[in-house]
Amino acid sequence: EVQLVESGGGLVQAGGSLRLSCAASGFTFDEYAIGWFRQAPGKEREGVSCIRNSDGSRNYADSVKGRVTISSDNAKNTVYLQMNSLKPEDTAVYYCASKGPWDNYCSASPADFGSWGQGTQVTVSS
Repeated sequence: EVQLVESGGGLVQAGGSLRLSCAASGFTFDEYAIGWFRQAPGKEREGVSCIRNSDGSRNYADSVKGRVTISSDNAKNTVYLQMNSLKPEDTAVYYCASKGPWDNYCSASPADFGSWGQGTQVTVSS
């Protein structure tokens, strides 16, 4: 059974940092891409960052570029999202999702990802 479990969310002041974790199980981790998405109230789910575990290639949304770093620990089947210089507009529920194995290239489209975690709330106060 595929499982993705996010953790690390919380309340932080603007300018602060958080590190989100996505622990994966039930599939061959290095054959998949893992994406981070977020959804704010009343808005559509949007891609934040993605990493392709087979070669480490990664991408970022323009809105977070330079503030966010995605990384993967294939030994622990865990993907991390380090978020710095947080802004109130980063407030959202953050989800991780998996894509693969046949097409495991990163994508910013939620529709391309097959399995999802339950989400973790990130709230940035001004």
